[in-house]
Parts: sequence; structure tokens; C-alpha cells
Amino acid sequence: MTGSTVASHPPVAARRGTARASTWWGKAWVRAVEEAAYAESDLRRGRSLARAGAVGGISITAGRMVAAVADDQGGGRDHGLFTVDCRLPVLDDEGRSAVVEVVAAEAGRIGSLLAGQLPHTLVEHADEAGVELLPFGTELETSCTCVGWLDPCPHALAVLSQVAWLVDADPLVLLHLRGLPRDDLLARLHARTVPAAEPADDLDGAALDTAVDAAARAARLLATLAGDDEAHIDHLL
Repeated sequence: MTGSTVASHPPVAARRGTARASTWWGKAWVRAVEEAAYAESDLRRGRSLARAGAVGGISITAGRMVAAVADDQGGGRDHGLFTVDCRLPVLDDEGRSAVVEVVAAEAGRIGSLLAGQLPHTLVEHADEAGVELLPFGTELETSCTCVGWLDPCPHALAVLSQVAWLVDADPLVLLHLRGLPRDDLLARLHARTVPAAEPADDLDGAALDTAVDAAARAARLLATLAGDDEAHIDHLL
């Protein structure tokens, strides 16, 4: 069921440098985070917390990213351990079905996803089907237990920055957030390849008539044999 699958990602060790995303889809996530930020200073602080390894393990489920952030960079009440809850809209049933059809449309697409690649054409064709896979800034909603009044706060921006790294390494994380976890996607693809059993009442009429005639002949033959009347057997064979 959508939303029931939870993926727990362990804390990421501190990274040096900018530690930005390297793939085109990871960079698209980063742009969404930049669009969501209210101030460049908040964005810089969030990235600094992300690079410092201040974000704990991130729990991913359909539409949600939850993690704790330890902030020793702030002062006063903005200093301590905070819980961040980030949200992204999930696809409805029709949207998820459309994504499955787009993935199934080309044989190599599921292989690419499992190998950590997100084909441009997959996203383009999903868009043509009315499904937005990559987020934009206004879709990202957050809450945090800190006293900051801006949404997102630096702690939420830190979590979203690390999620960019997760999406960068595995685009299936993006599909999971949109409501289509890996196992669900694979199960739906498998179901498309298994032909449905043909109902018994759909048998061809001619074949059914032949079967009835054969059964009648067999019954008459058995009756004749039971009467030991060999003279009348040949015309039934």
C-alpha cells in the first residue's frame, strides 16, 4: 500500500568542499531546494550542516523525509538537536500507473533505474503523460522543532540537501518519494508481463461442440461394450 514502505538511510559522514549533486536529476533536486529557501544565508547554513554530517539517518517514505539534525553552529535556543519533517506530494493512482507504463515502454529503462540512472526520455515521456517526477521549490514543505519561523529553516535545508545526495546516487529514491517504491514498481512491471488466465466460458464454440460430440461417442461405445454387441462397434470407432 502506498506510504507503507519505509527506507532508512544511515547518517552520511562529513564531506569536504561543496558536495553538490553530480547527475542532472540530482542537480534538478538541488535547484528545487534553492527555490524553496527564503534567504541565501539559510541555504549556506543548511549546506554547511549537511556537509558537516550533522544530519542523522534519514527515513524515506512516500511523500516524507524525516531526520534529526544536531546544530552546534547556532546560538541560544537555535542550538541543539532538532527533528525535521519534509514533505513532497505523491502521485495519485493514475499517475503511478502512468509512470509504470512509461518505464515499461522501453526494455532498458528498468535496467537503467536499477543501475542508478534516470534516462532523460523517461522523465520527458512521464511529463507528456501529465506526471511531474522532478520537484520544484513550492512542492517542498517542511517543519522543524527549532524556533525558526521561516519554512524551510536551515535544519530542513540541511536534510533536503542530503536527500539530494541520496537521489543523486539512486533515482529510485525519487520514485519512492513520489509514491512508487522499488518493490511496488517491480511488482507492477511483473504483473504486466504475466498473461491473465483465459476464462472457461470463453472457449471457442467449435471446440466446445467437438468435445461434446467426442463425449457422446465415448458413452455410446461404452454402452455397446457393456452389452457385448461386437457387431455394432465398428461404426462407432
